[in-house]
Amino acid sequence: MTRIIAVANQKGGVGKTTTAINLAASLAATRRRVLLVDLDPQGNATMGCGVVKNELERTSCDVLLGDATAAETVLDLEEGGFRLLPGNDDLTTAEVQLLQEIGRELRLRKALEPIRGDYDYILVDCPPSINMLTLNALTAADGVLIPMQCEYYALEGLSALVRTIEQIRDSVNPGLQIEGLLRTMFDPRNNLSNEVSAQLIQHFRDKVYRTVIPRNVRLAEAPSFGKPALYHDKYSRGALAYLALAGEINRREDDRRRAAGGAA
Repeated sequence: MTRIIAVANQKGGVGKTTTAINLAASLAATRRRVLLVDLDPQGNATMGCGVVKNELERTSCDVLLGDATAAETVLDLEEGGFRLLPGNDDLTTAEVQLLQEIGRELRLRKALEPIRGDYDYILVDCPPSINMLTLNALTAADGVLIPMQCEYYALEGLSALVRTIEQIRDSVNPGLQIEGLLRTMFDPRNNLSNEVSAQLIQHFRDKVYRTVIPRNVRLAEAPSFGKPALYHDKYSRGALAYLALAGEINRREDDRRRAAGGAA
């Protein structure tokens, strides 16, 4: 049973794309079939996978507008072990055109339906804003993974995102839930980081992943080499942290499936 996870936070610079790429590679390393969807017009996830974003024949823009199917747009990557539905700045055009369409927020969900069964996980890298592209991702997703830094302003942005998730759940996607909160670029020596982390755990309890992503040079370097950190330096603290996160997500998914089987 495929799980679609939107990696979202309207605040930029929180490690959203880093998380999408490295989690995809780490889940693939645990022998899961993984598709990464780049829905950000910046195309950073595409470039971070070693794909030249401006030389693409087809992108997620074409898929959203119905000019191509997801199956014929998906790319096999040289390194990473997962597949990519690439994106670039054409997505800005898609967002504008979708505003005129009926059922515009359902485009991604419908596009992924024919290939959904080919994967164990589909990760969607969202833009750093709540726009039509992000709404498409949230409408298609089963859960939302929220990467965030443990700083004061992050809590305010988190409240706005949680309200958006609740609105999507009440309108077009009743099954949508918070998949988990991921603490990124974490420095345990920083008192504020520890205080915000404690507040997150107090309010969201087991929704906060036990895995914490540290600040790590190898994680920052890897995109310039067009590969996940696992393939840049597999023994780096960043790569090992995302492997731990993949294990945690797999365990949660196994527990979810067992609970569903027991309920049935």
